[in-house]
Amino acid sequence: MNTPDNTRRDFLKVIGLGAAVMAIPGCALAKENLSARKPNILMILVDDLGYGDLSAYGAKDMQTPNIDKLIASGMRFDNFYANCPVCSPTRASLLTGRYPDLVGVPGVIRTHLQNNWGYLDQRAVLIPKPLKAAGYHAAVIGKWHLGLDSPNTPNERGFDHFHGYLGDMMDDYYKHRRHGINYMNLNGREIDPKGHATDLFTQWSEDYIASRAGSKKPFFLYLAYNAPHTPIQPPDDWFQLVKKREKDISDKRAKLVALIEHMDDGIGKVLAALEKSGASDNTLVIFTSDNGGQLSVGANNGPLRAGKQDMYEGGIRVPFCASWPGKIKPGSRSDRVALTMDLFPTICEAAGAAIAHEIDGRSILPTLLGESQPVEDRVLFWVRREGGGYGGRAYYAARWGNFKLVQNSPFEPLELFNLKDDPQEQSPLDKKHKAYQKLFGALRNHIIEAGAVPWEKYPANMNNSMAH
Repeated sequence: MNTPDNTRRDFLKVIGLGAAVMAIPGCALAKENLSARKPNILMILVDDLGYGDLSAYGAKDMQTPNIDKLIASGMRFDNFYANCPVCSPTRASLLTGRYPDLVGVPGVIRTHLQNNWGYLDQRAVLIPKPLKAAGYHAAVIGKWHLGLDSPNTPNERGFDHFHGYLGDMMDDYYKHRRHGINYMNLNGREIDPKGHATDLFTQWSEDYIASRAGSKKPFFLYLAYNAPHTPIQPPDDWFQLVKKREKDISDKRAKLVALIEHMDDGIGKVLAALEKSGASDNTLVIFTSDNGGQLSVGANNGPLRAGKQDMYEGGIRVPFCASWPGKIKPGSRSDRVALTMDLFPTICEAAGAAIAHEIDGRSILPTLLGESQPVEDRVLFWVRREGGGYGGRAYYAARWGNFKLVQNSPFEPLELFNLKDDPQEQSPLDKKHKAYQKLFGALRNHIIEAGAVPWEKYPANMNNSMAH
């Protein structure tokens, strides 16, 4: 589908008119390998977690025993990518299985129209639709970040239950405001709970899991922590614990480590709630981050170049694991390249849910189950549109095999790297290289396709005075 010789794609499919009914992409799975009993699915997405910011991924100044245990219980991916180096677009791809700019979210959704760079397309199909058709109860707890008001709230976009935060970042983990606005919400009703946001999202997830015990309906729980996003505000006792343990650590790094360790503790409590409810043996748990770590607050992206907001590897390659007792081999590992949008068909395949519309993601479930899954010859794209110093412009990356085309800001040239020979992206190849031409053409066609999808918050009646 994403080949450079496609000079023009079918825009009717892009806007949802006449879209082909599609089988689950990437599926080579024999039905007999799946249990007749549908699994519960727990999708954990954390915020701004760097590739090197778990002890399982090499961090020496951090202890993340619960995530490490989860990784050890299933399969780890070494080449898993977020769909964008910032929040909203990656979340849009997770919930739609599409490139974010094809569902109207090329950038961050924010409170103020003058700095808002996305609007979730009303024609986009979100994951609750196929899952609910397959008999699931669908819930989201934590950070939403795909719409602040109607019609793009979680309940209006298909979720049965929402208990969390509609907005982007919180200005304070305890006060839960952004620009003075309270975005905490329970099924369409504003709430004002007390406590650290990480603790709240953990408790609400424990409560939800307990409430589903004994139900004949399996559940899909999308748990989206806003940790370790700024402000780097761990509970003080966690900060003091890190400072006491790590003798030479800076305060800046210690705060981030403490925020991550506090989140890890919460994830451990959620996994314990699965065990207590009797659901753990039949639950697929997936864990990843929405983008790379923010270097300015002390994040560690391991050996990768750059970090959050960048199209280099440190901005988009993220930790990933999946665990499913009796299905995914403990301690297994894959170097397969996959993206956030691939989780949509993967989850649907595991749930036995049919996908009756066009998506861009490809299921990785056969790989997770240890089955043979040929490497697909596909071109992958990343986009981010942003205001501020970016001036409302977009910048891009594209990958084909080991070759990656990178534009790290709208004002920098495109550069081609061979990630196999140059994993730290230091030595650009000549523009005459055949891979440069292939990726350049493919990216051009993707930009043409995405141009048919409005991303402005009020695309039909934008008031010029509001835009300035």
